[in-house]
Amino acid sequence: MKLSAVIAFLAAAAIAPEGQLQEVDLELVLAVDVSRSMNAVESALQRKGYVEALSDPALARAIEAGPLGRIAVTYVEWAGIGQQRVTIDWQVIEGGESALAFAKLVEAAPIESARGTSISGVVDFSVRHIASNSFKGLRTVIDVSGDGPNNMGRPVLRARADALEAGLTVNGLPILVPGASALSTLDDYYADCVIGGPGAFSLPARGMEEFAVSIRRKLILEVGGLVPTEPVPADDHMKSDCLIGEKMRQQYIDRY
Repeated sequence: MKLSAVIAFLAAAAIAPEGQLQEVDLELVLAVDVSRSMNAVESALQRKGYVEALSDPALARAIEAGPLGRIAVTYVEWAGIGQQRVTIDWQVIEGGESALAFAKLVEAAPIESARGTSISGVVDFSVRHIASNSFKGLRTVIDVSGDGPNNMGRPVLRARADALEAGLTVNGLPILVPGASALSTLDDYYADCVIGGPGAFSLPARGMEEFAVSIRRKLILEVGGLVPTEPVPADDHMKSDCLIGEKMRQQYIDRY
């Protein structure tokens, strides 16, 4: 199927009666880190992981098993302040054919990168992007993947609080690359500082080679409204300094 035909196919699936919101089981923002801490190989593996996960028949079956049998998904790439890009705008996925079509759009998009890591920025952007869409989800999730802590923009706890106040869930997929990750306890940081809301969980990918498996599993759990048996949940006894990224960045600036 040519890319133009893929776009037309997905656009047709997203049409609702004029003036009405289309009901879906899930509104899902895939918020994908493209900061320059991700090198070209890691960025390519990350993109490949999303394409493989979206193409997996198990995901299509999970979508079809929902009460309405359809979800709305958008693919957003992000980095520093003001660096959020809607790579693929909202599309309806309601089975294997439309899931494959969405995956082809993701695969065909150019991979871009930018400086900085503003998790708060992409959470704020996602809240607005959800509010302006034409869907009404039984659940609404912002799924943030990234390889470092928030280091610019407003504090991530404030952005999370506003997202939760809007009734959204924020899930996390922290990427820990041995010997390269800016923060070795990024899984704890995501649990303490990023995720929140009904059923929130964080599922780490410990190395880029695990990313495809992790994102596939995470998407299937999110579509089904499930939580993994061994998640990293939000912890009442916080282990992390939620301003650690900002402090690390300031130390770097002071050094040079």
